[in-house]
Amino acid sequence: MKTILNVIWLIFSGVWLFLGYVLAGALLCLTIIGIPFGIAAFRIGVYALWPFGYTTVERRDAGSPSCLGNVLWLILAGWWLALAHIATGIALCVTIIGIPFGIANFKLIPVSLVPLGREIVPTDRPFATTRW
Repeated sequence: MKTILNVIWLIFSGVWLFLGYVLAGALLCLTIIGIPFGIAAFRIGVYALWPFGYTTVERRDAGSPSCLGNVLWLILAGWWLALAHIATGIALCVTIIGIPFGIANFKLIPVSLVPLGREIVPTDRPFATTRW
């Protein structure tokens, strides 16, 4: 079932959202300081391309640098990507079939606003892994 939902998602919103994240990531990677943010954009872009069967969890070991990074991310790219999710979600909610996909778009808004300190994991393993 996840595969069918992901294919429908890919057609109606996944490709466009993925391209938005790739554009944001490429622009952020133009400077050395922006490279970690660009990598985060690419990581979330893949999640936005194929979201069903995955979820995001908070990493307990993230610390204060990720908080500062999230503030910068919010200013540089977060608002624009969140607006893309809102617009796509509203457009998908126009039809009955599109409502679940619109809701999925709305669920991606928090991770598009503050992505640092979060990890994308399969839904059958809903806990962050510890990286030492």
